[in-house]
Amino acid sequence: MSQLLKVHGSENQFFILDQTQLNKQLSDNELKQLAIKLCDSNNNILDGADGLLVINDSKFADCIGQMRVINADGSEAKMCGNGLRTVSRYLSEKFNQDSFKVETLETNLAVKKSENFFDKVPTYSVEISPISFAKDDLPFSYMNKIELIDEDIPEFIPGQKFTALAVPNPHLISFVDEVDEDDLGRIGHDLNGSNEYFPEGVNVSFCEILDTNKLFVQTYERGVGFTNACGTGMSATSLAFAMLNKNYFDQDEDITVFNPGGMVKTNIKLAKRKEDSQIHLIGNATFTHELTISENDLHVANVNDIDILDTGEETYYQEFVDSISKI
Repeated sequence: MSQLLKVHGSENQFFILDQTQLNKQLSDNELKQLAIKLCDSNNNILDGADGLLVINDSKFADCIGQMRVINADGSEAKMCGNGLRTVSRYLSEKFNQDSFKVETLETNLAVKKSENFFDKVPTYSVEISPISFAKDDLPFSYMNKIELIDEDIPEFIPGQKFTALAVPNPHLISFVDEVDEDDLGRIGHDLNGSNEYFPEGVNVSFCEILDTNKLFVQTYERGVGFTNACGTGMSATSLAFAMLNKNYFDQDEDITVFNPGGMVKTNIKLAKRKEDSQIHLIGNATFTHELTISENDLHVANVNDIDILDTGEETYYQEFVDSISKI
């Protein structure tokens, strides 16, 4: 029998599959079909999830594991900040290490165990990189521009400015007085269907600046839709905030980023060349359930015979959420 974990970072929900524990690893198509089945809330498996995080052995000597991110629709993302925190915790406990590197599709990232935000809420810090504003890296096409930084794009929303960057997932960010979910949902849906601006789709985030180094971010995520939180989205938004809102940014302090699923912190170090800036994402890595399934069922995406054990960790996370809702 094999074991899956149901996990979340800021209620960005995932299943973790450690393929190094299997007799035979799943093919790419098998992983895609498994992700689609597990993540579909209609299949009544813990209300589904936003994606499947797959752990493999790394081909790099300085990494203790590889993470792949299969979205709920079966597509593969380059990275996932919230997911990386949960994978970091899994690998940390598996190998009894508190600081190490994890291989991702785009690059190898430094991660480490951090001081807990709240009692019994494990917290990890993960590097978010590389950073690019170049149109070919997102990619995007708009009026022959090579970058989109604080640009009016009336085709999206008249009078609202947008910034595009990849970290390495592509993100489109707009700072607003108040998040309008209808506008966010419409733009997110349109730019992740057939469109002339972002041919491969894009994650769209709206951000409210609450105070110095204090933000609220909501994201429509490519391949998923609305999520409780998007790690790379909050990271990209934090960098754009630091660049464009100097009066509200203190580089000597972490940024507190609230989201519909809770709260994370980001640490931004701006560089003269903006692509050389540094981003770290810090937040919970909660394991809510352990799932036992046969390896044969994994290969054929049969999710009808799974034993599920509640870890009890969600209770502590919700206590944490209750504590921050009063801030």
